[in-house]
Amino acid sequence: MNCMNKLIKISLIFFITFCCISVNAQKKRRVSKSKKQIVKPSKKARSSAKKSASKQPVNVESQPIEKLVLSKDTTTPNVVTITSAFKPFLRSAAKINFTASSPELDTNRFQLSYNIPAQNLFFSYQPVPIKPLALTADSSFEWQNHQYVKVGFGNFTTPYFETGLAFGKPSQTLFNINGKFVRSKGRLPFQKFTNAGLKVGAIISSITNHELTASLSYSLANQNKYGVKSNIVFTQDELKQNFNTIEAVIGLGTKTDNSYGISYHPQLKASLFFDNREGKETSILIKAPISKTISNSLKVNIGIDADITSYSSPLITNKINNNIFSVVPTVGYSNKDLKLNIGVIPTWNNQVFTMLPNITAQYNLSSDKLFATAGLLGYYQKNTYKSLSAINPFIDQPTTFLNTRISEIYGGIKAGFGKHFTFNAQLSFLKYINQSLFVNDAVDAKSQNFNILYEPTLKAVKLAAEVGYTVNEKFYFLASTKFTQFTSQDSFPKAYGILPLEVSGTVKYKILKDVFLKGDLFFWDGAYYRVQTIQSDKTSAAFDLNLGVECKEALNRLNLYIDFNNLFNNQYQRWNQYNVFGFNIVGGIVYLFH
Repeated sequence: MNCMNKLIKISLIFFITFCCISVNAQKKRRVSKSKKQIVKPSKKARSSAKKSASKQPVNVESQPIEKLVLSKDTTTPNVVTITSAFKPFLRSAAKINFTASSPELDTNRFQLSYNIPAQNLFFSYQPVPIKPLALTADSSFEWQNHQYVKVGFGNFTTPYFETGLAFGKPSQTLFNINGKFVRSKGRLPFQKFTNAGLKVGAIISSITNHELTASLSYSLANQNKYGVKSNIVFTQDELKQNFNTIEAVIGLGTKTDNSYGISYHPQLKASLFFDNREGKETSILIKAPISKTISNSLKVNIGIDADITSYSSPLITNKINNNIFSVVPTVGYSNKDLKLNIGVIPTWNNQVFTMLPNITAQYNLSSDKLFATAGLLGYYQKNTYKSLSAINPFIDQPTTFLNTRISEIYGGIKAGFGKHFTFNAQLSFLKYINQSLFVNDAVDAKSQNFNILYEPTLKAVKLAAEVGYTVNEKFYFLASTKFTQFTSQDSFPKAYGILPLEVSGTVKYKILKDVFLKGDLFFWDGAYYRVQTIQSDKTSAAFDLNLGVECKEALNRLNLYIDFNNLFNNQYQRWNQYNVFGFNIVGGIVYLFH
């Protein structure tokens, strides 16, 4: 059986091989025969061939036709069948050469801007308490006590003396002495004044995280009432006005916040004020401010103020007690752009209770260069014999006192442009309750004396502005103006004695290395006053220009100075009937020593 199967398989192989050979032979005979027959293709076949050729890709080429067989189909007329071996291929693509070009030079300059806040001074129109800070002495620097004596003399028989002395070490105990004396005698009868003062102070910093301050001072102001217009003959003793003040101050404060974040600075001030006509006034002022730091942006403050005054005079039978007690709680919030203080001030003015607002805000408008300010404030201006005589030294002894309550709504801007220029402007709406006014006495023999009147309600709009420009120690300029428009008042037709417009300016310029030129300018519109017929009049506008030259280190530790005051010799009046001295010159030396 195996042999039989092998024979059958071999027979099949030979048979298949034979069939294949015979089929190939027949194909070769048909091809050779078709070469001899030429058949013309029909138009339809030619057009279809053209269309098929046009559809072929451009980048494709065909090799030469190896075999071509044309045969005419008997079933379908005009049909040509083409049989060939076709092998498509892609045309060789050209190599793309990339040539790198050199980059263009960038000639543009970058504008680099730096946000550097200007170190400028902003001047506040509301007085704020000054808090002394301890000086941390550098171990490599030994502080030296700088002291000076200034002596001068001028026309109108004007001797001038001033001194400042310091002793001790700031890290332990520091003592300082300041003294001043000036006197002038004018051309008018009894036109003479003397101002003198001496103050001794001590600062003890050796207490752990505390600082003790104490001072004792005496001041003297002698002012004759030379504005006499009557035919009555007066003696100098009758017109002499002497004011004496003895004052003692002691305070204890923390240098920095303690471990609980609390700082405090209580202060006690006692003063005695008296004149040469048995008028006497004693005052005690107690301030106890305490602050607690909650966080970097939140701080709580509370203060207790007690201002106690007692006044006696031959013109009154009983002493006058004038007392103000107040509590000042505030909450302060501050961040990068906003500073906000919110509080109220419960106040007892001679046992009359008043709740006063205390709200201030400051907002940064532009990168520490432009600030907006606003506030709603209420406060008392205490009127005492001492404070009123400091405003007008020609007043008579008062017989009554009323403290002025002020309500203020304000808004303004503060700006610092560049490194040198500062600007500050503020618009305020004010309401005064019991504002003090100054009028001449209606009695002919006493017209040189001023009496005090109190306006029950006085409303005003005030615009204040200030411009400053500073270039290191070479140039300094500061100009300010204050315009007050009184809109309404109850009892009196005018605000007697109050200046409606004040303009001032000061400049200091370094001419040479040690030579400085300085100047001051003052201008104000006249104030209203009341004549003997109870009619109102107004003093003339005033203009005062002062110039001075200072030469530092003209000799060893010796400076020279000379001042020219009232260059145009304007005989203006700040108070009715009192002309100023006019043009005067004061010059002298300043000696510095250690």
